[in-house]
Amino acid sequence: MSIYLFFALSIFTNIYAPSDNKQYIKNYYENGIIKSEGWLVNNYKSGYWKFYTQNANLSSKGPFKNNKKNGYWYFFDEGANLKKEGHFVNGSAENWWIFYEIGTPYKSKIQFESNKKNGYALCYKNNNLIRAEKYKNDLKTGTWTSISAFKQDNPDASF
Repeated sequence: MSIYLFFALSIFTNIYAPSDNKQYIKNYYENGIIKSEGWLVNNYKSGYWKFYTQNANLSSKGPFKNNKKNGYWYFFDEGANLKKEGHFVNGSAENWWIFYEIGTPYKSKIQFESNKKNGYALCYKNNNLIRAEKYKNDLKTGTWTSISAFKQDNPDASF
C-alpha cells in the first residue's frame, strides 16, 4: 500500500508543483572576463541582471521579467560613468528617463512612451532648469527657455 501512495504522491507533485527551473548563470567573453550574470527561470532571463564591457566594467544592470527588461535600469559608459537610467515596461522604455552628459554639468529628464520620446524633456545645467521641450512620437514639437513662457503655453503641465 505504501508504494502505491508514494507513486500517487510523486505523480501529484510532478503535475501540480511549480516546474520553475531557476538557476543563476554567468556568461564570459572569449578572454575569460565576465560578460553577464543573472537569473534564468525556465531558460528566460528573470530577476536582476548585470552586463559588463570587455574591460570588466559594468555596462548596464536591471531586472528582467519573462526575458524582457522590466523595471528600473541603469546604463554606464566604457569608463563606468552613469550615462542614463529609467523605466522599462515589458521591454519598452516608459515614463521618465534621466540622461547624463558625462564630463559636463548637463543632464536631461525625458518622458518616454512605447520606446519613443512622448511628453516633456527638461534640460538642466548644474541642476538648474535651462530649457523645456515637448515631444510627440520622437519629434520635437516645442522648445522653451523661459519658465514663464513654458507655463503660459502649457498651463496643465505637471512634473
